[in-house]
Amino acid sequence: MANSALLVMDVQRDVVAIADDGSGYLPRLRRAIDGARAAGLPVIYVVMGLRPGDPEVSPRNRVMTNVVRAGLFREGAPGTEIHDDVAPQQGDVVVTKRRGSAFSGSDLDLILRARDIDSLVLTGIATSAVVLSTLWSAIDLDFGLTVLADACLDTDPEVHRMLIEKLFPQWADVIAVEDWVEAVAPR
Repeated sequence: MANSALLVMDVQRDVVAIADDGSGYLPRLRRAIDGARAAGLPVIYVVMGLRPGDPEVSPRNRVMTNVVRAGLFREGAPGTEIHDDVAPQQGDVVVTKRRGSAFSGSDLDLILRARDIDSLVLTGIATSAVVLSTLWSAIDLDFGLTVLADACLDTDPEVHRMLIEKLFPQWADVIAVEDWVEAVAPR
């Protein structure tokens, strides 16, 4: 775990308002963040941010076009800020991405390589979007992967379940927050 980092992805106010199902997601995520800090692991936040005028959005990209229509992810807008319940602390890195994967249009890979990080612990909203996209990108970049099953959330519980139980275990360790925190806790 010494060369690992916890990624907290797309836990932005508007996204939480859309996806939070009242199941205690934010407190579980907070537990993972606190556990990473206690273990001395870097916590890296990844947010989606679109510039004024949307120069990074192609009309051929349905997902991004729908995001723009919905008014989501405008840089500087209050809804684009990281949710207060899991806000970064001094020393945490915040990376802005321009697409689904945490690596798309961001300097995340540069930050990870500069810190000699070779393993990622993935959390975020949505399981079927940023978590899935980042997992695939990280596989191609040869990162070791852990997914915190209950620190990921999706608007479709069945899709979340299928990804966590059937797809992700093929390429990553999938573990609950409490089990992971216990495993990385300083002894």
